[in-house]
Amino acid sequence: VLLLFNSAGTVLAFCFLGSVDSSAYDKIVTHSRIRARNEGPNVCALQQVEGTKKKYFSTCRNWYRKSICGKKALVLYECCPGYMKLDGMRGCPAVAPIGNVYNTLEIVRAMTTKSYYDESNLREQIEGPGAFTVFAPSDDAWEELDPAVRAALKSNVNIELKNALHYHMVNHRLLTKDMKNGINVTSMYNNQGIYINHYTNGVVTVNCARIIHGNQIATNGVVHVIDRVITSVAGTINEYLNNDEDYSSFLVSKHSTLNLPGHFTLFLPTNAAFEKLTPGFMESIFENEPVIKALVTYHLLNSVQCAEAIMAGSVYETKEGSTIEIGCDGESLTVNGIKMVLKKDIVTSNGVIHIIDQVLIPDSAKEVRELIGTSQSMFGDLVSEMGLTTNLDLNTEYTVLATKDNAFTDEVMADDTYLRLILENHLLKLKVPLSGLYNGQQLETVSGKLLRVFIYRTAVCIESACVLQGSKTGINGALHVMSSLIKPADKTIFELLEADGKFKTFLSLMETAGLLDMLKGKGSYTIFAPSDEAFKDLSKDDLDLLRSDLNALRTILLYHFSDGIFINGGLERRVTNLLRSMQGINLYVKHENNSIYVNSVEVPNSDLMATNGVIHVVKNVLYPKNLPVGRQDLLLVLQRLIKYLEIKFLSGYTYAEIPLSFFSKFNFLPLMVKEKLKKKKSPERGTITITEIETKPSTKQVTRVIKTETPVSKKVVVEGSKTTKFTRVIGRQPSVSKVTRIIGGKQRKESRIYVCMCLLLIQSVPITNQMYTSVFAGFFVCQAKAGLNRKGVTLIKVRL
Repeated sequence: VLLLFNSAGTVLAFCFLGSVDSSAYDKIVTHSRIRARNEGPNVCALQQVEGTKKKYFSTCRNWYRKSICGKKALVLYECCPGYMKLDGMRGCPAVAPIGNVYNTLEIVRAMTTKSYYDESNLREQIEGPGAFTVFAPSDDAWEELDPAVRAALKSNVNIELKNALHYHMVNHRLLTKDMKNGINVTSMYNNQGIYINHYTNGVVTVNCARIIHGNQIATNGVVHVIDRVITSVAGTINEYLNNDEDYSSFLVSKHSTLNLPGHFTLFLPTNAAFEKLTPGFMESIFENEPVIKALVTYHLLNSVQCAEAIMAGSVYETKEGSTIEIGCDGESLTVNGIKMVLKKDIVTSNGVIHIIDQVLIPDSAKEVRELIGTSQSMFGDLVSEMGLTTNLDLNTEYTVLATKDNAFTDEVMADDTYLRLILENHLLKLKVPLSGLYNGQQLETVSGKLLRVFIYRTAVCIESACVLQGSKTGINGALHVMSSLIKPADKTIFELLEADGKFKTFLSLMETAGLLDMLKGKGSYTIFAPSDEAFKDLSKDDLDLLRSDLNALRTILLYHFSDGIFINGGLERRVTNLLRSMQGINLYVKHENNSIYVNSVEVPNSDLMATNGVIHVVKNVLYPKNLPVGRQDLLLVLQRLIKYLEIKFLSGYTYAEIPLSFFSKFNFLPLMVKEKLKKKKSPERGTITITEIETKPSTKQVTRVIKTETPVSKKVVVEGSKTTKFTRVIGRQPSVSKVTRIIGGKQRKESRIYVCMCLLLIQSVPITNQMYTSVFAGFFVCQAKAGLNRKGVTLIKVRL
């Protein structure tokens, strides 16, 4: 308990019970003392369930809700354990006198128990020397005992009553702080065990009887008042079931755990409960041992939950792996909110049993269609109405991607054909639990379409829809609740932008920059595509100036791309998500107030899914914050184009050239090489000769000589029947460079190959990296031209 004082000097109390330990009961009593501090010293506040005699030292949760087990609770103020009232004095200022155990029974008002000790001739024992712990049933507890049982005890006080009282005793002092959760103490009746549970809410139970007044110290021991008469425990849960035919349908033999030592809670359905199941259900799973095991273990908890410890609904994990909620409604115990407990607190040597009148069916024992929740009822109804469940039976594994009812707008419902196509996108041909989804995975729908899976830090998404909480796995499949309807992409980024008609300028600039194939080919890109509105302040001359500097244009355009597909639902909320742009500098993306912002620029339209990526539309051109501009004329153009930041000017700064290796990644390197060659105007400095010849199968020879008289060749053997020769001679003393590339393929009887002879004449100047790049580029053009199916010789002149 934490005490704080506010500015007015009032004590503020905050209670923290923490995990189960020996002091949980003491903490709750201390908390109740603080709640009653205005009533005088040593007064505790209790809550009594309205209409009953049940009183509890209350947790914060129950105190503020003013209810216990869903019923209104009245606040009472009584002396804390160990204290007494004095006439004319406020509160409970007196300490209760300490006597022997027999006298202490009167102090705690356990008068019936006291009288029974007299009748059974045990008074002398509990008044004499020793250290005893007595769990004394309250007077109300004796009244609630079965009359036949009570009569039997009183008819044989020297044996039956004496044995019963001895079972309520331990021959050493045991305070609540010593009562660890799950311990077993030895009683004074034939060394029979007593089972103790100590819960986080401060409740301590003895064979599931609750201690309602604890720790009343006596000279020769301690007395704890409990709310019922306890009986000795014999046998395990399994042995209890085998002794009663009313529970034969539970298939207990399928799960040996119930016969092992442990601390279990079993919600045991009667045979009548099984008769309420859908006809044929048990027969359908009879040979499916994993399902039968799941059914049994779903009724089993790996902890002892006595009814008296349940003061409000709490969720517990079952042995099957999923969860159930155990609560209470007045005197009734509830399971998953339903009053189904016929008899509670049957204590065994390895746990407790509660008898229920319904069978609990875990998701893992249900058909997928049964997993559809109430929030997806419209989805389930439409799937059935469209006849899509015809082939989805117990013998077929499939996955349902269900959407909530609000996803079915008037537009979606207007056309049955369109609606059916949409619904087919939400049924997969195989069973895929949430744990089986991975990034890059492709899922096939019942109509044969493929859906892509994207895994993010805080989300799992399929196309542009993300999985909400509530995924379930059934006997023949899985169900995932999706954030929106799923529409597979069927167009490339280029096709979407071109069809929209509002991105003409952007597409034109991409074409000028030689980047248009990025939008058309395979890949997985996120693109923040500026609409024509972003370029409205630029004149034709401005755009021409921008087009004239290819390095600047490519730098700007590539800053709008990120490698990988990042959709709205995959962005972590209220934090900045860093996306590495293909230009090399990060994009700063944030999801806030149901909108996306990139570099503080709002994205008015997002998640336009394409076969090769996703489009987010922006109305402003993006530019890296720390990237300067080195030309005044270009700066003026960019200042009209870039509105959300101030661009730095650094005289003489030039944009880095995008290397050819970048373009080779996207399979349009030849295009860039041709572009380089177009800029070389002097025809007399080099020639490339391509000659088509007929030869024997699978022999390809490439010879390239640089400044030498005699070419030197090196033969390289390649996989299968293909042989490739690469010769490169540089300087006066030839050196040989060898490249090996593995190429698959079957041997053909006839083959047409090409010899590409590159004759490059170089003036007496040093060879530079740039010149070597041009030579290398010339080789690729040579190779590309040789691939054409045409005879004769083609000359391409290259200036170095």
